[in-house]
Amino acid sequence: MRILVTGADGFIARNLCLAIAGRAWQVLPITRNSSAAMLQDAVAKADAVIHLAGVNRPQDPAEFASGNAGFTQQLCALLAESGRKLPLAFSSSIQAERDNPYGSSKNSAERAVLAYGQQSGAAARVYRLPNVFGKWCRPNYNSAIATFCHNIARGLPIQINDPGAVMSLVYVDDVVAELLAFAQAPGDSTGFFSVNPVYDSTVGEVAAQIYAFQGVRTHLVSERVGEGLVRALYSTYISYLPPEQFSYPIPQYADPRGVFVEMLKTPDAGQFSYFTAYPGITRGGHYHHSKTEKFLVMKGKALFKFRHMLSGETFSLETSGEHPVVVESIPGWAHDITNTGDGEMLVMLWANEIFDRDRPDTIAAEVF
Repeated sequence: MRILVTGADGFIARNLCLAIAGRAWQVLPITRNSSAAMLQDAVAKADAVIHLAGVNRPQDPAEFASGNAGFTQQLCALLAESGRKLPLAFSSSIQAERDNPYGSSKNSAERAVLAYGQQSGAAARVYRLPNVFGKWCRPNYNSAIATFCHNIARGLPIQINDPGAVMSLVYVDDVVAELLAFAQAPGDSTGFFSVNPVYDSTVGEVAAQIYAFQGVRTHLVSERVGEGLVRALYSTYISYLPPEQFSYPIPQYADPRGVFVEMLKTPDAGQFSYFTAYPGITRGGHYHHSKTEKFLVMKGKALFKFRHMLSGETFSLETSGEHPVVVESIPGWAHDITNTGDGEMLVMLWANEIFDRDRPDTIAAEVF
């Protein structure tokens, strides 16, 4: 499939073009440096058109009319002349409703797109996008989130004039998914369409959340980054880290038995660690009232032993890194683990709660 993408060197388009390439489709890129002949040739080859080109910060306000309305009208005229009923998606802005040069130019471009769809019978969609954020957005330009992520990742200050200012946000991956779905199955509908989900937040809340991401490297407690706005903001923030910050140190606690390293903690799903043990070394020798753990021997051989604290019942099992098995610690059962191999043993550990030195729920007890 061949997709004509205008504004192909812009923020949304770079994400879109990479996604198109990932599907083994072909991008027909159009930028400000493309000639009229190149645009006409791309129209002749395209199976669908994603119109992302636009002017938002020109030196001369007159460029709003030429770069937004004028170019869109030119594109729609070429599409109509082709007679191919090419589906067209246009990224407009919520500012199209405002009475300013930028909004007026976007409004005029919208009318051109809708007129093309109505007259040609092709699917023509207008997406009035709110603030779009994600990787590869230019910082210190027209995106507060890009600026916040870039500066906070580098220890630079940010400026907030009104922390309570409301922001309506859409994540670039959601925009890309919508545009790809349109290109693949455009149907025949013409009109205004939306990209979902839309996240409503404030400038102050977004800045505080990005600062919180930065703090994870110190206290190791992850933010809830698995879904929604926090997930999208986290992925965006990480994308602005310079290469020298792709890694960071974490504490290591060593003693004659081996080492213990905490990797990551979560607010409500415990923490992840690993430890080592030298041959013949036994670790553990305690029980928990409520805490539970999962052990995974990654390297070496291990003997796990258990004793019920009331009945005295015992149980043991052997595992090795060659045959991965998760071993659970059970509340009320004392347990330990012994390295029965000839080399160092490496064990991954998950506990269902963050270790609290004031309430450790770890009571020493012999197993057997």
